[in-house]
Amino acid sequence: MQALRIAFLPLVRTTFDVPLAESVISEARQALLAAGFELTGPAQALTDLAAAQTAAAELAATSVDLLLVFQATFADSTMTVALTDKAEAPIFLWAVPEPWTGGRLRLNSLCGINLAGHALTLRQRKYEYAYGLPQDPTVIQKIRVLAAAGALRRRLKSARLGVVGEHPVGMDSCHLDEPQLHELFGIEILRIEMAEVFARARAISATTLDQTRARLDLRLDNLSTLEQVPLRGTLSVYNALKEIALEQKLDGLAVRCWPEFFTEMGCAACGAMSMLSDGFGDATPLPCSCEADINGTVIQLILQLLSETPAFGTDMVGVDVDRDRIALWHCGLAPLSMADPAVQPQGGIHSNRRLPLVMDFPLKPGAVTVARLSQATGKLRLVLGKGEMLAEAKPFSGTAGTLKLACPAQDFLDQLMHAGLEHHISLTYGDYSSELLAFAKLIDLPILMIGKKEVES
Repeated sequence: MQALRIAFLPLVRTTFDVPLAESVISEARQALLAAGFELTGPAQALTDLAAAQTAAAELAATSVDLLLVFQATFADSTMTVALTDKAEAPIFLWAVPEPWTGGRLRLNSLCGINLAGHALTLRQRKYEYAYGLPQDPTVIQKIRVLAAAGALRRRLKSARLGVVGEHPVGMDSCHLDEPQLHELFGIEILRIEMAEVFARARAISATTLDQTRARLDLRLDNLSTLEQVPLRGTLSVYNALKEIALEQKLDGLAVRCWPEFFTEMGCAACGAMSMLSDGFGDATPLPCSCEADINGTVIQLILQLLSETPAFGTDMVGVDVDRDRIALWHCGLAPLSMADPAVQPQGGIHSNRRLPLVMDFPLKPGAVTVARLSQATGKLRLVLGKGEMLAEAKPFSGTAGTLKLACPAQDFLDQLMHAGLEHHISLTYGDYSSELLAFAKLIDLPILMIGKKEVES
């Protein structure tokens, strides 16, 4: 796991209690290091504008996930303004309380971040804050959430995603708005012709296919029962897409999976995308969406970066209002690591085209974050929720699972239809809703919480 990198910037005015200020600075620094953050910034507290300007110049050449101004004592806003003026990382102001002794006001830290917050607001700069002692775990958690959002924004600015072919006719929910994606996230899009994928797939050596098959046999115990020619076709597609992604330094793929992979290659692309999304072998997971759903790939990449585990794009194919359940399903492209460990995953055939390879298993139980980068209104917004994958028999063949959302299933169904949301949603295991909310607010991405009518901005 890559440590979140924080610029730790302690401020002190020497007319206050400097020994006490130095003590709380040391405690805060140690608390951050103990929490696993990587710290950069000046070794000594900043005491005047010139020192802050020097620190700002040094920080300009460094990539950080969060700029943390630690207000050890009162100071006017000039140092904070200088430190944050050209900073791209999110800003966090931290003040510490002191005992109400009836004697000297030794730090006056709160008044310092009050002034700083006003100055930043005047300059239309966003920030978060904490007023708590260095030992307060809620402060550390607030810092972690905002730093994670900052890291996500920084990493997306260099992201490259590949789109193979065009989305199928009638799949408006998979439309690619390249300028909007670049403006909002900084993401670069590479268009890939399907003919190139097919040509590369046909050129994959038999030795490579045999090696891929041998590794997959360790995960699926029934490959010998499937039609072998289309099975090898899927394995060749996996290797072709992997080659392209490595050559082009891609962070994700959106693939027009039908009908051409069936009609031209005689196989299903689902199994190949499952293997890529899972980081099959020793590869880095490469999130993949079917039907050339680029917004699905973007949100899967975001979920993967936050959770450091694979993400899965799925259809919502059934709602049981009485049991408060939602059926999630896709033909067979969920990452193998999402398989319920109580059930042996199988290789399968596509439910409609009757060709391999698709993955066939129930999704494992556990807490999940569900999200969608939606363009239903013409402008991008984040649809966000959380819930629990249940340890139940899969509702349909392929990769499928039963989800209980944090809101009633009927509320979700009403929202899905009345808001005209997309038919794809993505998930990863764990609760990353706080980080996603912080990220969305950081980049001014409107938020629609699943089960609610209001859009937050």
